[in-house]
Amino acid sequence: MISNHVHDALDQVRHLQHAILERIRFHGFSGPTRAFSGTLALFTAIFMSTSYYPQTAKAHLIGWAAVFSVALILNGGALLHWFLNDRAVQRNPRRLRPVLDVIPPLFVGGVLTAALILRGQLDLLFGIWMLMFGLVNLASRHVLPRAINWVGLFYIFAGMAWILTPGMSFMQPWPMGIVFFAGEWAGGLILYVDDKRLERAAPRYFGSSTEPYDDES
Repeated sequence: MISNHVHDALDQVRHLQHAILERIRFHGFSGPTRAFSGTLALFTAIFMSTSYYPQTAKAHLIGWAAVFSVALILNGGALLHWFLNDRAVQRNPRRLRPVLDVIPPLFVGGVLTAALILRGQLDLLFGIWMLMFGLVNLASRHVLPRAINWVGLFYIFAGMAWILTPGMSFMQPWPMGIVFFAGEWAGGLILYVDDKRLERAAPRYFGSSTEPYDDES
């Protein structure tokens, strides 16, 4: 009898733990979309390195602008799809609060990018972008798996290395392509694996029902 009570208490604790994780964990960022964005950056860097791509600063700026635009559209689309279709979200704007945390580093990165372009100091751009992505990941650390901290630190150390190393050139697309590929694939895998872990845990804590857990009840 006592053993049954202990098991029931442990199940209740696990139930509460899962409920808290589900309430805190933000699911609006897509792991597969991040991985695809990283792959796009790598293939763009490969193409930019060939003789088929114009070897001018303007052409490289356009190429990277296209990569970031596509990545922004894809990730924004995944976020919107989650917001509109996840029954647990119920289209509640408050569930989008974690998105506000990533806006300041993106805005500052955009301002610094514009300033460097206007001053013709393009060689620092890759470092600024790496630092920006590092801050974006760290800004989300409270609502994403803890391993995302390592992705943020990876970007920051890569950005520091770029900025502090003499002779780094904006016309060398490989470093940005490789760093962005590695960082986005790592971040994407962390999100994907954690989503699957929570999906597997849900039936144990909430039964076999497919209805989402309602954190407002």
